[in-house]
Formats: sequence, structure tokens, C-alpha cells
Amino acid sequence: MPFRIVPIVEGHGEVEAVPVLFRRLIAQLGLATPINVEQPIRDARGSLLKQGGLERAVKLAAIKMGDLGAIFILLDSEGDCPAQLAPSLYGRARNARPDKRISVVLAHQEFEAWFLASGSSLKGRGGLSDDIEDHASPESVQNCKGWLERWMPLTSKYSETADQPCLAAIFNTDLARQKSPSFDKLCREFETICRLAI
Repeated sequence: MPFRIVPIVEGHGEVEAVPVLFRRLIAQLGLATPINVEQPIRDARGSLLKQGGLERAVKLAAIKMGDLGAIFILLDSEGDCPAQLAPSLYGRARNARPDKRISVVLAHQEFEAWFLASGSSLKGRGGLSDDIEDHASPESVQNCKGWLERWMPLTSKYSETADQPCLAAIFNTDLARQKSPSFDKLCREFETICRLAI
């Protein structure tokens, strides 16, 4: 039976982008054991934050996961303090399914902040300008999508569903880890989960 990772996400773009990113991270780890990244379970942020919403998603993810694997909850912090919100969400998720391995990581402020952290690796790619640079403080930007749009001379409009998976496939993950503490946390947490499959 394969080791399955079932993501829970809030955005339509993450439904496609998170499996792309997770498969890249698995490949970088070079593990001999096969790990399947399942189609994410998506629900709106407001629903997930309400009592009962996250719990329903976790129970559904547990069914998808089967006997071997982990549930990985990945949400945007969107101005909330990750150090406060993440433990609260983790506690709720563990109460819903204490028998399953569960991780919670918040992208601070948005998933796209990780692209800002590694902007120089995206020069001339994914519709972005050849002049794009790394943002000096990517996790301080409250409208990461808008920041990316300013670097998109050809399309001029960032599309979460089209651009997020494309950029997730090509941004420099090493650079993002250096400049984004939340991405570094994601990578460390993800590696811990993947090593359970060995």
C-alpha cells in the first residue's frame, strides 16, 4: 500500500499548485519509497476556520488517505499570526482524527509570497518580466498577487488557477527557503512526513 499525503487547501489555485510543489519536494528528497500526493481537499478559508469546517475536511482526508500516510493542511495566514493560528488549527485537526499524522503550515501572508522570495529565479518565465527581482521582505506583502501582476507585462493579470501551478513548478525552492521562514517550515515539516514512508 503506498504512502499517501492528502493536502487540505483553501484556494482554487492551490488545488493544482500544491501537488506540483509537493511532488517537486519529494523528488528533491530522493527517497526510494513511493509517495503519492492525492488531489487536495479544498474548502473556503471562512468555512475551514469555523468550528466544524476543518474537522469535516480532516475526516474526509483521513478516508482518502487510508491506513498509511499523512494529512497536510496548508493555508494562507492572510494577516493572522501563524504562531497563534497554526497551533489552534492543529489542535482542532488532531481532535477530529487523533489516529492520523497531521501537519499544519501557514504560508505567510499568501502562498504567492514564496514566489516573491525567489523572484529572480522567475525572470522571463511564467509571463513575468526579465527585470523581476527577489522581494526584500516577501512575508510582509499583504497583496502578493498584486505584486506579481506588476511584473507581468504580457498578461497584466495574475490568474491564481493558471499562474500559481505554473510558478510552483519552476520557482527556486532553495532561494525561497532562505528568504521565507514559512516556506522553510513547510519544507522541514514535509520532509519529516516523507521520511515516515521509509
